[in-house]
Amino acid sequence: MRKGRSCGLGTALLTVMIVASGCTRGTTSRRPPIHPNPNMDVQPKYTPQNTSEFFYDGATMRLPLPGTIARGEFSEEPTLATGRLADGSFATTNPLAGRPHLVDRGRERFGIYCQPCHGESANGRGMLYERSGVESANLKEQRIVDQPDGQLFDVITNGLGLMSGYKYPIPPEDRWAILAFVRQLQQEGE
Repeated sequence: MRKGRSCGLGTALLTVMIVASGCTRGTTSRRPPIHPNPNMDVQPKYTPQNTSEFFYDGATMRLPLPGTIARGEFSEEPTLATGRLADGSFATTNPLAGRPHLVDRGRERFGIYCQPCHGESANGRGMLYERSGVESANLKEQRIVDQPDGQLFDVITNGLGLMSGYKYPIPPEDRWAILAFVRQLQQEGE
Protein backbone atom coordinates (compact mmCIF):
# COMPACT_ATOMS: atom_id res chain seq x y z
CA MET A 1 0.00 0.00 0.00
CA ARG A 2 2.74 2.41 0.76
CA LYS A 3 4.28 1.90 -2.65
CA GLY A 4 1.11 3.04 -4.47
CA ARG A 5 0.87 6.12 -2.31
CA SER A 6 4.42 7.36 -3.09
CA CYS A 7 3.85 6.77 -6.80
CA GLY A 8 0.72 8.92 -6.70
CA LEU A 9 2.57 11.62 -4.77
CA GLY A 10 5.43 11.58 -7.34
CA THR A 11 2.97 11.91 -10.22
CA ALA A 12 1.19 14.81 -8.53
CA LEU A 13 4.52 16.55 -7.83
CA LEU A 14 5.61 16.06 -11.44
CA THR A 15 2.30 17.47 -12.71
CA VAL A 16 2.62 20.54 -10.46
CA MET A 17 6.17 21.15 -11.72
CA ILE A 18 5.12 20.91 -15.38
CA VAL A 19 2.21 23.29 -14.86
CA ALA A 20 4.40 25.73 -12.89
CA SER A 21 7.08 25.73 -15.60
CA GLY A 22 4.44 26.76 -18.14
CA CYS A 23 3.60 29.80 -16.04
CA THR A 24 7.03 31.33 -16.57
CA ARG A 25 6.56 31.60 -20.31
CA GLY A 26 6.80 35.21 -21.52
CA THR A 27 8.82 36.45 -18.57
CA THR A 28 12.18 38.11 -19.07
CA SER A 29 15.43 36.39 -18.27
CA ARG A 30 19.06 37.40 -18.25
CA ARG A 31 20.01 34.05 -19.74
CA PRO A 32 19.74 33.54 -23.51
CA PRO A 33 17.27 30.93 -24.74
CA ILE A 34 18.49 27.41 -25.33
CA HIS A 35 18.75 26.53 -29.02
CA PRO A 36 19.26 22.83 -29.61
CA ASN A 37 19.82 23.48 -33.35
CA PRO A 38 20.86 27.12 -33.91
CA ASN A 39 22.02 26.68 -37.51
CA MET A 40 18.67 27.94 -38.82
CA ASP A 41 19.08 31.23 -36.94
CA VAL A 42 22.53 32.02 -38.26
CA GLN A 43 23.13 30.80 -41.78
CA PRO A 44 24.95 32.12 -44.82
CA LYS A 45 22.65 33.53 -47.47
CA TYR A 46 22.62 35.95 -50.36
CA THR A 47 20.42 39.01 -50.49
CA PRO A 48 19.21 40.54 -53.78
CA GLN A 49 21.49 43.02 -55.56
CA ASN A 50 24.45 41.96 -53.42
CA THR A 51 27.91 40.86 -54.54
CA SER A 52 29.29 37.35 -54.41
CA GLU A 53 32.79 35.99 -54.62
CA PHE A 54 31.43 32.53 -55.41
CA PHE A 55 29.97 33.30 -58.86
CA TYR A 56 32.24 34.27 -61.75
CA ASP A 57 30.31 37.47 -62.56
CA GLY A 58 30.28 38.65 -58.94
CA ALA A 59 26.47 38.90 -58.74
CA THR A 60 24.26 36.96 -56.34
CA MET A 61 21.17 37.08 -58.57
CA ARG A 62 21.30 34.49 -61.31
CA LEU A 63 19.92 35.02 -64.80
CA PRO A 64 17.30 32.53 -65.98
CA LEU A 65 18.49 29.84 -68.35
CA PRO A 66 18.08 30.61 -72.06
CA GLY A 67 14.63 29.59 -73.25
CA THR A 68 13.08 29.85 -69.78
CA ILE A 69 9.42 30.85 -69.90
CA ALA A 70 7.69 32.35 -66.87
CA ARG A 71 4.66 30.55 -65.52
CA GLY A 72 1.54 31.55 -67.43
CA GLU A 73 3.53 33.19 -70.24
CA PHE A 74 3.80 30.22 -72.62
CA SER A 75 1.66 30.46 -75.71
CA GLU A 76 1.50 27.97 -78.54
CA GLU A 77 0.22 30.80 -80.72
CA PRO A 78 2.81 33.62 -80.73
CA THR A 79 0.43 36.05 -82.46
CA LEU A 80 -2.04 35.62 -79.62
CA ALA A 81 0.63 36.50 -77.04
CA THR A 82 2.49 39.27 -78.88
CA GLY A 83 0.18 40.71 -81.56
CA ARG A 84 2.90 40.11 -84.14
CA LEU A 85 3.15 37.70 -87.06
CA ALA A 86 6.09 35.34 -87.63
CA ASP A 87 7.86 37.97 -89.77
CA GLY A 88 7.66 40.53 -86.93
CA SER A 89 4.96 42.72 -88.46
CA PHE A 90 1.78 43.56 -86.56
CA ALA A 91 -1.24 41.31 -87.04
CA THR A 92 -3.90 43.11 -89.06
CA THR A 93 -6.85 41.34 -87.46
CA ASN A 94 -7.81 40.06 -84.03
CA PRO A 95 -6.96 36.32 -83.82
CA LEU A 96 -9.94 35.77 -81.51
CA ALA A 97 -12.44 37.58 -83.75
CA GLY A 98 -15.72 35.73 -84.06
CA ARG A 99 -15.63 34.10 -80.65
CA PRO A 100 -18.96 34.29 -78.84
CA HIS A 101 -19.13 36.79 -75.97
CA LEU A 102 -15.73 38.30 -76.89
CA VAL A 103 -17.12 41.85 -77.11
CA ASP A 104 -19.08 41.39 -73.86
CA ARG A 105 -15.92 40.32 -72.07
CA GLY A 106 -14.08 43.24 -73.65
CA ARG A 107 -16.76 45.69 -72.46
CA GLU A 108 -16.37 44.38 -68.91
CA ARG A 109 -12.55 44.55 -68.97
CA PHE A 110 -12.59 47.97 -70.68
CA GLY A 111 -14.79 49.28 -67.86
CA ILE A 112 -12.28 48.07 -65.29
CA TYR A 113 -8.94 48.95 -66.85
CA CYS A 114 -9.48 51.53 -69.61
CA GLN A 115 -12.56 53.59 -68.83
CA PRO A 116 -11.05 55.56 -65.93
CA CYS A 117 -8.65 57.25 -68.37
CA HIS A 118 -10.21 56.88 -71.82
CA GLY A 119 -13.83 57.46 -70.77
CA GLU A 120 -16.97 55.41 -71.31
CA SER A 121 -17.11 56.22 -75.03
CA ALA A 122 -13.30 56.00 -75.47
CA ASN A 123 -13.04 59.70 -76.31
CA GLY A 124 -10.08 60.26 -73.93
CA ARG A 125 -12.06 62.21 -71.37
CA GLY A 126 -12.48 59.84 -68.47
CA MET A 127 -12.18 60.43 -64.76
CA LEU A 128 -8.52 61.36 -65.15
CA TYR A 129 -9.54 64.26 -67.40
CA GLU A 130 -12.39 65.32 -65.13
CA ARG A 131 -10.22 65.45 -62.03
CA SER A 132 -6.87 66.62 -63.37
CA GLY A 133 -7.41 67.93 -66.88
CA VAL A 134 -5.07 65.30 -68.39
CA GLU A 135 -6.63 64.05 -71.60
CA SER A 136 -5.90 60.47 -72.62
CA ALA A 137 -5.79 59.23 -76.20
CA ASN A 138 -9.08 59.47 -78.05
CA LEU A 139 -9.46 55.92 -79.31
CA LYS A 140 -11.85 57.13 -82.02
CA GLU A 141 -9.25 59.32 -83.74
CA GLN A 142 -8.59 58.26 -87.32
CA ARG A 143 -4.88 57.61 -86.69
CA ILE A 144 -5.82 55.03 -84.03
CA VAL A 145 -8.65 53.55 -86.09
CA ASP A 146 -6.17 53.00 -88.95
CA GLN A 147 -3.66 51.10 -86.80
CA PRO A 148 -3.60 47.31 -87.19
CA ASP A 149 -5.08 45.28 -84.37
CA GLY A 150 -1.65 43.90 -83.44
CA GLN A 151 -0.28 47.40 -82.92
CA LEU A 152 -3.11 48.38 -80.58
CA PHE A 153 -2.66 45.06 -78.76
CA ASP A 154 1.03 45.94 -78.37
CA VAL A 155 0.12 49.32 -76.85
CA ILE A 156 -2.26 47.64 -74.38
CA THR A 157 0.45 45.11 -73.54
CA ASN A 158 3.51 47.35 -73.24
CA GLY A 159 2.03 50.83 -72.82
CA LEU A 160 2.83 54.05 -74.66
CA GLY A 161 3.57 57.53 -73.34
CA LEU A 162 1.82 58.02 -69.99
CA MET A 163 -0.08 54.74 -70.33
CA SER A 164 1.50 51.86 -68.46
CA GLY A 165 1.54 48.37 -69.92
CA TYR A 166 -1.07 45.81 -68.92
CA LYS A 167 0.92 42.68 -69.81
CA TYR A 168 0.82 41.26 -66.31
CA PRO A 169 -2.58 42.26 -64.90
CA ILE A 170 -4.57 41.40 -68.03
CA PRO A 171 -4.24 37.99 -69.74
CA PRO A 172 -3.74 38.04 -73.55
CA GLU A 173 -7.27 36.78 -74.29
CA ASP A 174 -8.75 39.66 -72.28
CA ARG A 175 -6.50 42.19 -74.04
CA TRP A 176 -7.82 40.94 -77.39
CA ALA A 177 -11.37 41.14 -75.99
CA ILE A 178 -10.78 44.78 -74.99
CA LEU A 179 -9.51 45.45 -78.50
CA ALA A 180 -12.66 43.86 -80.00
CA PHE A 181 -14.81 46.15 -77.83
CA VAL A 182 -12.75 49.23 -78.79
CA ARG A 183 -13.19 48.36 -82.48
CA GLN A 184 -16.95 48.18 -81.90
CA LEU A 185 -16.88 51.61 -80.22
CA GLN A 186 -14.90 52.99 -83.16
CA GLN A 187 -17.53 51.74 -85.61
CA GLU A 188 -20.30 53.40 -83.62
CA GLY A 189 -18.58 56.75 -84.03
CA GLU A 190 -18.93 59.81 -81.81
